[in-house]
Amino acid sequence: MRTRARFPDVDPAAGHYESFYLKASAPGGGEAVWIRHTVHQRPGAAPTASVWFVHFGAGQPRAAKVTVGADALSVPPGEYVDVGGCRIGQGWMTGKVAARGLDARWDLALTDRAPGLRHLPAGWMYDRGFPRTKVESPHPSVTVTGEVRLGDTVVALAGWDGIVGHNWGSEHAARWVWLQAPLADGGYLDVAAARVGVGPVTTPWIANGGLLLGDLRVPLGGPLRMRATSLDAATGRCTFALAGPGVRLYGTVVSPADRMVGWRYADPDGGEHQVSNCSVADLELIVQRRDAAPEVLHVPGAAAYELGTREPQPGVPMQPYPDG
Repeated sequence: MRTRARFPDVDPAAGHYESFYLKASAPGGGEAVWIRHTVHQRPGAAPTASVWFVHFGAGQPRAAKVTVGADALSVPPGEYVDVGGCRIGQGWMTGKVAARGLDARWDLALTDRAPGLRHLPAGWMYDRGFPRTKVESPHPSVTVTGEVRLGDTVVALAGWDGIVGHNWGSEHAARWVWLQAPLADGGYLDVAAARVGVGPVTTPWIANGGLLLGDLRVPLGGPLRMRATSLDAATGRCTFALAGPGVRLYGTVVSPADRMVGWRYADPDGGEHQVSNCSVADLELIVQRRDAAPEVLHVPGAAAYELGTREPQPGVPMQPYPDG
């Protein structure tokens, strides 16, 4: 699976957003880092770029964001993107941010444990205008080693479970959910679900993603499985049912209020979403294979749950950083 930054090829008159991100959680849960590189282009304007950082540990998460202009944005040979010296490539990530009293630095190695995952069911969907949001995980399961420095405190990442994701498009969905969790032996659950605006109508939930569990590797969701897809998504909690070839999943993910971070995500057309994100959520998952007993999995303190909405999310203070 070949992954590349899309923003260098976007018409300057068009709107565009793009992100490359890492979520890494400690074995056993309870601690995680989330690092995101984004590009934002309003129609007819020069792009801006940002680096977002969160450390989830004991107490409230610690977050920072830095935004730079187009002169500090590039795609060096062999890399995915460089935003103001914060760089990510295949197998590594390095960078630093300093904002509002948090000085964070990282130098990480990423070792693949699984092939890349493309969430959308057809390859042509990644090269055409519909859908307006594209999602893929070029590295859905990686072992993360290295260190993150928070001022004078060193967080050693020794065999943490990680994912490197990539998304881009001309518009965010009207409402979305991202669910991700590391599973045993390099397995994972990785699902993006959205309700999409089509004229005056908003679609039901459409989910796309994948599951890797032992010898089971299946795509999940898709337009043809909408009847088998259900989500009840609220701030801090989501229950869901998903289906793939020969398998059904039922699960609940819970993120305590004091472990969530609120962000503003801007749309290229000038709109805005409010987003709650937690990388130390608790997941309970039931995997029902055809002709087999259900398998019950528990992932304490290591799942990711993100909810994006146009309306405010009570109880989740927004970080004091504009977007776009």
